[in-house]
Amino acid sequence: MTLTVACQMDPLDKINIAGDSTFALMLKAQARGHRLFYYPPEALNYSDGRVWAKAWPVEVRANPDDHFTLGDPVNLDLGEEADVVLMRQDPPFDLGYITATHILERISDRTVILNEPAQVRNAPEKMFVLDYARYMPPTLITRSYDEARAFLDTHGSIVVKPLHGNGGKAIFKIDSDGQNLSSLIEVFNNAYREPHMVQAFLPDIAKGDKRIVLVDGEVAGAINRLPGKGEIRSNLAVGGSAEKTELTETEREICAAMGPELKKRGLIFVGIDVIGGKWLTEINVTSPTGIVAIDKFNGTDSSGMIWDAVERRVGELTTR
Repeated sequence: MTLTVACQMDPLDKINIAGDSTFALMLKAQARGHRLFYYPPEALNYSDGRVWAKAWPVEVRANPDDHFTLGDPVNLDLGEEADVVLMRQDPPFDLGYITATHILERISDRTVILNEPAQVRNAPEKMFVLDYARYMPPTLITRSYDEARAFLDTHGSIVVKPLHGNGGKAIFKIDSDGQNLSSLIEVFNNAYREPHMVQAFLPDIAKGDKRIVLVDGEVAGAINRLPGKGEIRSNLAVGGSAEKTELTETEREICAAMGPELKKRGLIFVGIDVIGGKWLTEINVTSPTGIVAIDKFNGTDSSGMIWDAVERRVGELTTR
């Protein structure tokens, strides 16, 4: 089957194609004969039940010096002319992101959207994970310095991070003496209206933070991300490095526990983060990454698995 695929994403000329999961998905779609269009999220429009975007036909290639060519822009009807929308713009998960999910939800009965927009809206990374609290490290969500101080006194060193942050940004470790905790909570309260996430610091982070990718509820593969020198953050975007890894028994249990729910919700491409082989910290559904590194280390074809799942969903929609 030949599909029309609309890629809602950040500017194509800004991505690093060597590790970009969206670009890998585009290359795989093109190799399968699918027709690609590109548009930024701000190009979305709605009127009288119709959703469209000013979109550019695009051809992609694995050449870092010349990785795409755009055709002439068209007004692409995403409900009538597109078979698939890849909702792949990076967070933050702000009102702009949420509004995009509301608009795309209007066509989700006609067009396969990766990931399903209403479920993306209902599953922010650091909130959806609370459904699996039994696998999480001790966690507090609060705006209160007093509560954060009491949590620190109970658990020793802690990590404080924005509830809707991404890419390892603004993650702070506070040691048991509590130095700078008051100032940090003050800064966070001024910067964010929502509460903040506070977790017990896990010394095992020095051994890495495992990114596990699930496709339609099934494990596609994993990498271990190691923090850079002097860092507690292991995200590749902030200087972490990747290494080959295998899943522990507890990690397999975590994936088995959430897999059916991910599939039911239409969360086709999901990345979860696990520390120390047992501590689940996030469930990434907005624009998960990691498939390029996973396939490099494991010889797998994660993007192919994702397109297999998407094509199945398109077939199910067309036979309703």
